[in-house]
Amino acid sequence: MHVGFVVNPVAGMGGRVGLKGTDGKVSEAVARGAEPRAPDRAQRAVSRLAAIAPETRLSTAADPMGERPVRDAGFDPVRVVDPFDGERPDPTETTAAHTERVVEAFVAGDDPVDLVVFVGGDGTAADVAATLESVDSAVPMLGVPAGVKVYSSVFAVSPEDAATVAASFSRTERREVMDIDEDAYREGSVHPELRAIAHVPIADDLQSSKQTASGTVESLAEGVAADIRARDGEGVTFVLGPGSTVGAIKAALGFEPSPIGVDVWRDGEVVVRDGTESAILDALGAENVIVVSPIGGQGFVFGRGNPQLSPAVIRQCDVRIVASRTKLDDVRALRVDTDDPELDAELAGWVRVRVGKFETRMMKIA
Repeated sequence: MHVGFVVNPVAGMGGRVGLKGTDGKVSEAVARGAEPRAPDRAQRAVSRLAAIAPETRLSTAADPMGERPVRDAGFDPVRVVDPFDGERPDPTETTAAHTERVVEAFVAGDDPVDLVVFVGGDGTAADVAATLESVDSAVPMLGVPAGVKVYSSVFAVSPEDAATVAASFSRTERREVMDIDEDAYREGSVHPELRAIAHVPIADDLQSSKQTASGTVESLAEGVAADIRARDGEGVTFVLGPGSTVGAIKAALGFEPSPIGVDVWRDGEVVVRDGTESAILDALGAENVIVVSPIGGQGFVFGRGNPQLSPAVIRQCDVRIVASRTKLDDVRALRVDTDDPELDAELAGWVRVRVGKFETRMMKIA
């Protein structure tokens, strides 16, 4: 197996600092103190691949787009594609054009790759898919999730799972590459658009199904809001995650939810609106509860669309999961991908999910 491995080093940087994405916002993310997320996830994926399939042949891109993690994992690359004309840019200066040049080189020549593995989000997925289509290549692609928003069904659940899929797949399937307008997303309007149809290696239970809509949540929202109000005056801090389901709870509490953001409620009032990771941490008290709903169809409780809820935040909170029955009917299991494998393991197992005003359902975090 010959794998082409490319990293978008700025993917996901806007998440924990509250930007809901990084497209066109890299400088602002850096100014807010954002740290790169993609390089660590790239290292996890390629290290796992080295452990389970050390015979894999790897081509990659010059740093900061892949060479270092590949060599650190013990691989000697077949070739290193340099999209920078010999220069070495700062990671924040890489662009979609660099990704496109790398992918073109992967599938050209006498020794094309059998699979393109990329580290990034939906924007990177769209760039890779468009490049493969432009050169009329049927080489499959697989994503290591590192972006803030991951609506496409071309991603593995985690970096380690991406390595497992790459090493073991025996079939491919045509799947959708979706992306959204991040400016509209920041204003609370979520309209995923089909960008491409790509060939994707398939391993059941290790990839996300596409995003789907959930059912009504009014009764659920009323019940959860009543429970929260019952704790007003006790100093309990409620960290209310993003999305339409928790948004309905916020509305039931009597305030306008921040678009696609995390709000913090304590003792009858909003103490943080659209909080960054640091703002949320500053607002936490002696007793804290996260209320979060999984992404419909994908089942992610943490790790997709809510990077503000970082491991540091989660470890200081009790977690309450809420979802409509319709949403849970569309997923086989819940999932987490927090950037902290130990925390992911701690969160795994059977959990109670609130599905109505009083009703709950047991679901497994896989």
